[in-house]
Amino acid sequence: MELKGCTAIVTGGSGGLGQVICRALAENGVNVVVNYAESEAKAQGVVDDLLKLGVRAMALRADVADPAAVMWMVELAKAEFGRIDILVNDAAFNKEVPFADLDGLTHELWNHILNTNLTGSFNCIKAVAPLMKAQGQGRIINISSGAGIVPRGSSIAYAVSKAGMIHLTKCMAVALAPAVTVNSIAPGFMEGTRMSANWSADYAAGAASRTLLRRTVSKEDVAAQLITFCRSDSVTGQTLLMDSGRV
Repeated sequence: MELKGCTAIVTGGSGGLGQVICRALAENGVNVVVNYAESEAKAQGVVDDLLKLGVRAMALRADVADPAAVMWMVELAKAEFGRIDILVNDAAFNKEVPFADLDGLTHELWNHILNTNLTGSFNCIKAVAPLMKAQGQGRIINISSGAGIVPRGSSIAYAVSKAGMIHLTKCMAVALAPAVTVNSIAPGFMEGTRMSANWSADYAAGAASRTLLRRTVSKEDVAAQLITFCRSDSVTGQTLLMDSGRV
């Protein structure tokens, strides 16, 4: 798919990885909707940086776990840009709870993590799917995690939500073919993200040493792979693990 002139919605676009993804899209001529849940100032700062690259951009606040809020965001984006070609599901929530601490993983926390990470992705896909199918093209990229492939991560709920995203990717690839491709990237430990901020200091300090490449995952590498998925006309239903050889 030719990217110049396309429009993308990036959920969690003001986060550490989200900002890098937004910039990579803009550098390829894509207009960007920066979705955020908390800081308007931070999201607007991302928009200001994108505008300097010669594309159009706007910040929209919407809780991805709320279907009505998601639909409002999609309708406003379509009204502003006329089309939606790319959806990046990067919005996520986590809180560190050791796997053995089942009492610490409350039902409230379980529901919040699953509703944001997994159901939120479904809500966004369901909202953009009719537009993409009517356009005859669309690219959806879900940001999963290595925790969705092997049983580790900040909590059982987080790992399960990311595993669900991987299977959601496959199911949606079937549901939306042939006009829309759906793929997923599963990063390992990345520094400078809201996710990594929740890891314990001891875990973060040893993250690089536990990989074959002896380094944490580059956010720029993840964004570059996302661009490749957007350009590709031959790949759908796939998840690429990017963890510096941890697994």
